[in-house]
Amino acid sequence: MSDAEQPQIYLISPPAFDLGSYPATLARILDAEPVACLRLALAAPEEDDLARAADALRPLCHDRDIPLVIDTHYRLVERLGLDGVHLPDGARNVRGVRKELGSDAILGAYCGASRHAGLNAGEAGADYIAFGPVTDTPLGDGTVAGAELFAWWSEMIELPVVAEGALTGDAVAQLAPVVDFFGVGHEIWAEDDPLAALRALLAPLR
Repeated sequence: MSDAEQPQIYLISPPAFDLGSYPATLARILDAEPVACLRLALAAPEEDDLARAADALRPLCHDRDIPLVIDTHYRLVERLGLDGVHLPDGARNVRGVRKELGSDAILGAYCGASRHAGLNAGEAGADYIAFGPVTDTPLGDGTVAGAELFAWWSEMIELPVVAEGALTGDAVAQLAPVVDFFGVGHEIWAEDDPLAALRALLAPLR
């Protein structure tokens, strides 16, 4: 990534949301900020719930030429008219999912703080790699994806990289020169004004 390029916004939905109100909140953000991609990260075990959520968000994204990918459920990509999938388990399933979805689908892989997993996922056919969390958080195993990992990846690997998980303004400022996307989700949805929270979080990019 050249110095002239700014990281883009990769928006991640909440794990649960009200279909009566969330689409309007999301549309406000999509109209106000240049979101590059939206991930439907609904923590719903029922396919009907995922389908209803996808049906509500898909037109919002596609009317604005924003790709919509789903977390984990790659078998729903074609049926729900989505653009791809985000796999949360590193390189484990990338090759098989790529074969099933074909070359046109977006396929991303979350690799924690593992350079090795990121390299393997890229070799297996991932379109982007996500590392995180980028600051301390009680979630997960406590391992943080440090700035040195992103700096190495940016210098050595052409595959786009996403920084996600426990983002802060300071982390955004530090990582901006060495990431392609910031994966923003839980940092904003609990706030009264998610759009204002997004702008505050990404203020170092302005």
